[in-house]
Amino acid sequence: MLERKVYIEVVPNSPTRAMSERRAGAPVLILKEGTQRTTGTDARRSNIMAAKVIAEILQTSLGPRGMDKLLIDAFGDVTITGDGATILKEMEVQHPAAKLLVEVAKAMDAEVGDGTTTAVVLAGKLLEEAEKLLDEGIHPTIIISGYKKAADYAMQVADEIAKPINVEDKEELVKVAMNALSSKVVAEAREYLARIVVEACSKAVEIRDGKYYLDLDWIKIEKKRGKSLFETQLVDGIVLDKEVVHPGMPRRVENAKIAVLDCPLEIEKPEWSTKITVSSPDQIKAFLDEEAKILKSYVDKLKELGVNVVICQKGIDEIAQHFLAKAGILAVRRVKRSDIEKVARATGAKIITSLRDIRPEDLGYAKLVEERKVGEEKMVFIEGCPNPRAVTILIRGAADRILDEAERSIQDALHVVRDLYREPKIVPGGGAFEIEIARRLREWGRKLPGKEQLAVLRFADALEHIPTILAMTAGLDPVDAIAELRRRHEAGEVDAGVDVLGCKIDNMYKLNVVDPLLVKKNVIKAATEAAIMILRIDDIIAAAPSKGEGKTKKSGLPEESE
Repeated sequence: MLERKVYIEVVPNSPTRAMSERRAGAPVLILKEGTQRTTGTDARRSNIMAAKVIAEILQTSLGPRGMDKLLIDAFGDVTITGDGATILKEMEVQHPAAKLLVEVAKAMDAEVGDGTTTAVVLAGKLLEEAEKLLDEGIHPTIIISGYKKAADYAMQVADEIAKPINVEDKEELVKVAMNALSSKVVAEAREYLARIVVEACSKAVEIRDGKYYLDLDWIKIEKKRGKSLFETQLVDGIVLDKEVVHPGMPRRVENAKIAVLDCPLEIEKPEWSTKITVSSPDQIKAFLDEEAKILKSYVDKLKELGVNVVICQKGIDEIAQHFLAKAGILAVRRVKRSDIEKVARATGAKIITSLRDIRPEDLGYAKLVEERKVGEEKMVFIEGCPNPRAVTILIRGAADRILDEAERSIQDALHVVRDLYREPKIVPGGGAFEIEIARRLREWGRKLPGKEQLAVLRFADALEHIPTILAMTAGLDPVDAIAELRRRHEAGEVDAGVDVLGCKIDNMYKLNVVDPLLVKKNVIKAATEAAIMILRIDDIIAAAPSKGEGKTKKSGLPEESE
């Protein structure tokens, strides 16, 4: 009897191969090749370290004596600022946990416009204190629960120590706006700029359903280099950074009837390509004459309606410019869409998309439209608008960097005043608010059962980091300053804080160092939520870079060896 041998070939990816690998105990690949995974303690430490680094970068910018950062992007553009949100936006942050703090700063900036640096610094300190608790063997869930309870109690205390203000009293608003500007580059002109900001807000604010409502879109900000910050002015109307398009047009128009156009005053090219055969010069002249005739009909229609000012988002043909000038119409072209919308709202005009459909009721009105020279350039001023809420802050400054920082500072001050209209309550600044919250948290936290009280006490320690930084930037000894603040607050001096400019501990209300309650509450909420989110992460799974990355481009030359 013949002996038969059977050979089984194991083919890659075959069921037989998979069975043989399972029997041999081969590893099962779940994640894509090249994926990196960090778990448990290592993941938490990595995230906390990234957040602490971001907080350390920002903390030196806190307060009136805070330092500025010079940021250079990939294209070599330079930004000099002490604004926390701007610093984080310009930094190219790579770590995912650090990016979370950047998002917190952006959200704070969009919601309340101030307190971004404080929120990020507080979030970093909360994570640093949580790291100490983790080292003591306390579970993250307990820390998170304690932080949540501490934040909720802090909100209650904040409402108790806040003082209401009368938003009709402009001097009260000026004090708060000045405090928002005191930590900026423009601090020397803070009172002057604060009064401009409050005046602009008082014109733009309205009452809806018995509540104040301030839409900051009514307040336009324009910058023009030249002179000093003290030459900054508030204009009752809209200022356009454009000039009149034709030298033959009037430079000043009173009782202006304004057409706001979202269509070009020129012959538009067809969407398809065309070819025209011309056999004589007369045919070319006929084409040009027809173009001129069409453009003249547009201008004649505007003139019939009594239009004497044209604000156009798109182009105006040279021939149309000639006819507009002959008709005595002032025209401005290539105006930004956002500016077009502001002009329409201010003057009561409707944005016209087709000249065929224009009607007299679509026109806007202004008492005066005038081209004025500002610095070395010309700008168009639209004043005496029917809607008095439309105003423009024209910022002047010696250099572009100063103008940019002044714009950011004024935006912050505008948001702060808006916060007061939303919730007209203030709290003492200079770290007095944080010290009082920390004191009350300690008293309340010691009564809590279990390990959560440790998290609450650490939360209080983190809050005291804010006045500590202010004391350091003022040149005070932080240990002595915190001890003095604690003593005064225990004695009932709720308003005692760090006088950064005077280098001493003093009453913040007497020095007019106050902040909106809404900003402080948002700082605590945002910092706590960011810290909790980072503490909940126990696994980091980073996908492998795409195949296109890191590969050299093919070329005819051989690669250089190392």
